[in-house]
Amino acid sequence: MMLNDLNAERLSLAVDLARRAGDLALEYFHRRDALVVETKRHVTDLVSEADREVETLIRSALDKAFPDDAQLGEEHGLSEGRSGFTWVIDPIDGTAPFLNGLPGWCVSIGACDSDGPALGVIYAPVLDELFVAFRGQGATLNGAPIRVLDGDLRAGLLGIGANDRVASKRVGQMLTELMDAGAGWMRYGSGALMLAWVAAGRLTGYAEPRMSAWDCMAGYVLILEAGGRVLPFPDGPGLTLPAPVLGASSGAYDELRDICAFGSAPDW
Repeated sequence: MMLNDLNAERLSLAVDLARRAGDLALEYFHRRDALVVETKRHVTDLVSEADREVETLIRSALDKAFPDDAQLGEEHGLSEGRSGFTWVIDPIDGTAPFLNGLPGWCVSIGACDSDGPALGVIYAPVLDELFVAFRGQGATLNGAPIRVLDGDLRAGLLGIGANDRVASKRVGQMLTELMDAGAGWMRYGSGALMLAWVAAGRLTGYAEPRMSAWDCMAGYVLILEAGGRVLPFPDGPGLTLPAPVLGASSGAYDELRDICAFGSAPDW
């Protein structure tokens, strides 16, 4: 199925913006010691002028090209639209690694419509890796097709994320149950990037009890287009609220979902 002209233009701009935004973020990364950094909800929940400037670059370009599209971004919130197409933007996913000189951060530009996740572009500037997908068009890494891993939960490593929105004891229980099931896991600092790695077959899956749409929307499209499965993210008003996130290869998805029990445990 070919993209219509409008969606082809959206995808082309998203790819261009991811690289431009990544280049700007990389400039800030190389002079991060001079950045003004603030704390948001929690001592580990940080934002810098780099996050805000990179998001502004992306949103301004989208406003100009597609004024009828809505936008939801981590730093500047929700702007309403009329087209039914919503851009979901994380200018720098992995701010803590970014500020500490680690490579585990990326620019994430996703989008959704009435049919769910539609577009996903993730660019990791330090690694120079560009992940691209649009619904029905497959997924690529630096232009080459990618697929999720074959096999079950033990076919490779899992990516895991957690934050202060969830009780530490409950996260520990989840990790214990995953290890008891024979699953190895890692945490790299950027949920969006780890979701992209699921799509690329580098991880069997990724799970996080509470995550925002801007962290996962692009990665969800990549996983779906690479042959994997994802836990649906709430739409409508729920799009602006944190929710459980899970994406995995088809062979690992059911077991990972059952172990994590997102939605069934009252303390999630």
